[in-house]
This record gives sequence, structure tokens and C-alpha cells, in this order.
Amino acid sequence: MPGAAGRARRFSEGHLDCAALEPIPIIGGTGALGAGLARRWAEAGAPVVLGSRSAERAEEAAAKVREAVPDADVTGLENAEAATKGGIVFLTVPFRAQSENLNNLREALQPGQILVDCTVPLAAAVSGKATRSLGVWQGSAAQQAQEMVPDGVTVISALHTVGAPTLADLDAELGEDILVCGDKKADKARVARLIELIPGLRAVNAGALEMARIVEQLTPMLISVNTRYKVHAGIRLTGLPDGDHWS
Repeated sequence: MPGAAGRARRFSEGHLDCAALEPIPIIGGTGALGAGLARRWAEAGAPVVLGSRSAERAEEAAAKVREAVPDADVTGLENAEAATKGGIVFLTVPFRAQSENLNNLREALQPGQILVDCTVPLAAAVSGKATRSLGVWQGSAAQQAQEMVPDGVTVISALHTVGAPTLADLDAELGEDILVCGDKKADKARVARLIELIPGLRAVNAGALEMARIVEQLTPMLISVNTRYKVHAGIRLTGLPDGDHWS
């Protein structure tokens, strides 16, 4: 497992200096995706705040991350308090819990913050198959989130195609693309920098927020593929130019 020396080496290769980062709040941090992201960011040296409806459960989840990454800067708080700890907040709850969580965060989220919506409208939310999706009146879960957040809060859509089991396994090598949707490149770039703190993940500009209606549909397709092949496959685009296309 990479320690401080490994993190310093990654910084010298062009990654952000995590010591200068504000905490990364993860709402739904006790779930599989949130916990997996927390492990990866903690391993990279980034401070993380896990949110849950219960502060006690959040701290239990944080303790598990600290056990997996002994020098991790990870704390657990109730969701509303966690959401105030950083400028870019990740929402990693199942679709059935998206509306409830966003309603509960109305007083916590502030203008200027970015909410990264990672939810997918899978039919499993209504006891259907995970390989099927639900229709969302606004077009996508991310667009629904944009309608629900307070004025001045920007929603970015991302992290729909990376497997939670692969994130949680720190010995597993990642090598996939993360499609990022949002209406302003500058906002997407800020999110991309955090995503690319995780070695093996490349953030790709997938266009405006309305493109989330297409990207979210990749999740049930990947679930179908992974079930058949018994793997945790992701997405990789070919032919993209080398270099930093976010600057």
C-alpha cells in the first residue's frame, strides 16, 4: 500500500498537493461507493469527511477507512454538518434516497458550492432489476438534483461507471475514464482535479449537464456486462489527446 513517499511521488508527477486541499465531503459515505472513494482519496492523502444520517454510523465508517489507510485524515459527521466542510460535495446515495437527502441539505448547502451527483435512477429503487433504469421527469438524476439544490449551488454529474468493489480494494489497479457532465467547464475542471487524485482514473469532459441522461444509462449496461463476465469492468475512451485538457 503506498505510503507518504508514494503520495509525494504522485505530487511530483503533476497531481495536486493534497496538503493544500480542503476536506472532501461525501454524503452517503457509509455506502459502498462513498466508502470506496473515501479509501482512494485517503490513500492519496486528501482529507475526507464522511456523511451519514447518523453521526455515529459516519464515524464508524471513518474508522474503517482509517484502519485500511492508517495515516488517513478521515472523519465522520451527520450529513448536514459534513456538507459544510468543503466546497465540492459528493452525493453517493442510491437514487431512492436522493430527494430525501437533498431536502435535508437545503439549509446546509450554500451558494458557490458544487454538488457532484453520483446517483443513478436504477429500477432497483422500486424493487425492479438493477439492469433497468427509471424515467426521470427532468431527464436525469443530475438534472433533478439541480432543480432541488438551493440557488447558487452547481450540480456536476460524475462517477457513474466506476465499480465500488474496485475502489474499495486498494490492491486493485484502476485504468478507466470518468465521464463528467456540467454546464461550465471551470466547475467540471475543479471536480476533475479531485477525481484524478485517484491513480488510474481519468476525468473526461462529456458535455453539458443534460448529457447526464445518457451517461447515467451506462450504469445498468455495465451491471449487465459485469454480471455476465463476473468482473468489475469500467469505461475507457480511445483516441483522446494526451495532456491536460482541463486547463
